[in-house]
Amino acid sequence: MTVIVVFGTLAAATILPSRPVVVAGDPVETLFRALVTATITGVTLVVSINSLVLSQELGTLGDQRERMEGAVQFRQDVANSIDAPVAPSRPAQFLRALVESADKTANSLLDVVSGSEEAVADEVDEYARSVSENARGVSEGLDGARFGRFNVISSALNFNYSGKIFNARRIKEVHADTLSDEANDEIEHLIRVLQMFGLAREHFKTLYFQWDLIDLSRRILVASVPALLVSTAMVLFVNTGTYGWSVYGVDTLVPFVSVAVTVALLPFVILLAYVIRIATVTKRTLSIGPFVLRETEEVPEVDWDD
Repeated sequence: MTVIVVFGTLAAATILPSRPVVVAGDPVETLFRALVTATITGVTLVVSINSLVLSQELGTLGDQRERMEGAVQFRQDVANSIDAPVAPSRPAQFLRALVESADKTANSLLDVVSGSEEAVADEVDEYARSVSENARGVSEGLDGARFGRFNVISSALNFNYSGKIFNARRIKEVHADTLSDEANDEIEHLIRVLQMFGLAREHFKTLYFQWDLIDLSRRILVASVPALLVSTAMVLFVNTGTYGWSVYGVDTLVPFVSVAVTVALLPFVILLAYVIRIATVTKRTLSIGPFVLRETEEVPEVDWDD
């Protein structure tokens, strides 16, 4: 629809009549010849993407067993950390359980240090409130979310676990002489939960990318069939010089070409939308662990010489 509107606007705004512009020099045939080649190239690219995704799922029995054991062990570790008999099976619920566990542990840490020195208590209070506010917002976003939709990954991206790990370690080291053993245990527990959230998010991000690439391949393959047929038909059977179909006396050449271009460009529009989304997620999750790549007020500058 956007392409049709753009072409219609350009046709209406041009100084020259739209029909002579389309007919002169036969640009339509040249355009659709290029689109035929581009569509075939795009289908070849999609086949390569499918092969790459499929290769990730192939492996020997030993490899599959190792993957299974790793997944089971990680789920057990998470269950132990969140004090649950079994970790949730759905990705959104799994991430939500870790986020809520981080919220609970941060509040427990605040209760433990409530009787400590004012400077320590104030800093932990600020940290715990930051964790709780962020965790509750992310938990609401994950509530009812289904894997395969962008809202699961989008909500998980809003939980800045890297900055929280850094701040937790900084509090522990700066106030090592003041914090009690119980407070240190709570901090270590919070760090473990945050680390597990980071691992889980990276794992589900990888699965989401594979899911998205499969959907991308299917949609481009489906869209490429009408795109290829329309582009080929425009080259073989449409002569803009003799085109004379009109509706109520209005020449339909420009709208007809605009619709054909829209159908021919559909695979590339789909590819652009998926690539932008995947690139956005990838940029926000380049680093795993306590490395903060984006500027944020949550992570202050620290001078360890003080």
